[in-house]
Amino acid sequence: MYSFFAKRTTSFKADILSGITVALALVPEAIAFAFIAGVAPLVGLYTAFIIGFITSVLGGLPGMISGATGAIGVVVVSLVATHGVEYLFAAVVLMGLIQIAAGVLRLGKFVRMIPHPVMLGFVNGLAIIIFLAQLSQFKIKNADGILTWMQGDKLFIMLGLCLLTMCIVHCFTKITKAIPSPLVAIVVVTLIVHFFNLDTRTVGDLASLKGGLPIFHIPMISLSMETLYIILPYSAVMAAVGLIESLMTMTLIDEITETRGKGNRECIGQGVANTVTGFFGGMGGCAMIGQSMINVTSGGRGRLSSLSASIFLLSFILFASGLIELIPLAALTGIMFMVVIGTFAWASLRVLNKVQFTDAFIIVLVSGVTVATDLAVAVAVGVIISALVFAWESSKNIQALVSAEGDTKIYQLVGAVFFGSTQSFNRIFDVENDPDHIIIDFMRSRVYDHSGIEAISNITEKYKLAGKKLSLRHLSPDCIQLLNNANDIIEVNVIADPRYHVATDKLA
Repeated sequence: MYSFFAKRTTSFKADILSGITVALALVPEAIAFAFIAGVAPLVGLYTAFIIGFITSVLGGLPGMISGATGAIGVVVVSLVATHGVEYLFAAVVLMGLIQIAAGVLRLGKFVRMIPHPVMLGFVNGLAIIIFLAQLSQFKIKNADGILTWMQGDKLFIMLGLCLLTMCIVHCFTKITKAIPSPLVAIVVVTLIVHFFNLDTRTVGDLASLKGGLPIFHIPMISLSMETLYIILPYSAVMAAVGLIESLMTMTLIDEITETRGKGNRECIGQGVANTVTGFFGGMGGCAMIGQSMINVTSGGRGRLSSLSASIFLLSFILFASGLIELIPLAALTGIMFMVVIGTFAWASLRVLNKVQFTDAFIIVLVSGVTVATDLAVAVAVGVIISALVFAWESSKNIQALVSAEGDTKIYQLVGAVFFGSTQSFNRIFDVENDPDHIIIDFMRSRVYDHSGIEAISNITEKYKLAGKKLSLRHLSPDCIQLLNNANDIIEVNVIADPRYHVATDKLA
């Protein structure tokens, strides 16, 4: 039923090697995203394994990597802090069910409606959120148990190790891409910290990572409407954020690999993965832009690449937990800073003064709303404003080419007739001074909604009251059916008349 090898673009060897590379790179990021969410690092690792394994089989695009992500982690911070991890697990289960429903209802196709400025703002906002989340690593508890900013040697050591990590990640990629540079940075910084016995926090200071196979666990919460009211807002936001990021990642990988992923199948795959994750103590997740890029550039194009990545990751949990606990938090923070630099669309800053003001405004607005609220709200706001701007611009583009045939005046309309252009449509006609016979030709125009139909109906009524003969040419059968005062003013041409449906509630 499912193909684990992408046709003509990959091989067994390439998928396996790429899977190993991705698994090594997943370890630090899964732990870092768990820190963002306020849960144990092992929760992030289990999440990355389960989601990665299931989406490798059920996902809509072979080779796309999914796991625990910062976008989801940011959403659940307040839920974990207020109600605890059991509510988080229940919210993840509900999140998965919502995503499955979105796939069944075939909502995945709507990602194509997201304008490019909204995507740029989305990416920039995500980068800012991840950056702000890392600042908490520069805080420690004082004697009273209150978090305060680091000072003195602790601060300098933390900053120095972060900068060293970032330099290694940046420079090592210029030497070779055979080994993930984040992994090299972690190994080097960890060795330096323990060799010189530097006073800095490690993963082991937070929690033990030693673990076995994920265990099935039903969230320990009361099944009541009160509980549903608590988790539903978080689940809805997580589901929206997860699907938006996953579908946007799929679109990006499609462009690079010249493939076409299946959006609705991806929704279902993500939903099943998150539902299962919630029952195994996971924090929820979605597709990962960075890891998917690593996989593609390493040669992994088939489902086996993402499947092997998840299996190798589980092997690390089972047999290398002691080594993971030695990792300094500074190394993870430095890696996340590099993720921020790589995620932020720096090119958007250079084009702000070159694109239309509305596009620049949408980029900045979506970025700001993302930081202030969440990704789903930001994308919704961006899409709505983009649609309104498009409607406004389209409303100004309707015009008429005026000509004459003897004593008959012909208005050949050009543009869209819809709710936004009705005023411009009405201003085109000169009812009082027009001759006794007028023809309105819709061959180069299109009527989009019921407001457009009403505008046509009103103008025909005006010409009728003025005692003038009006003819309407090249209207679709749908428009003719909806016109209340059509009668004998319609000129029907079965061959030339366009065929389309008007968006209106008058039709079933």
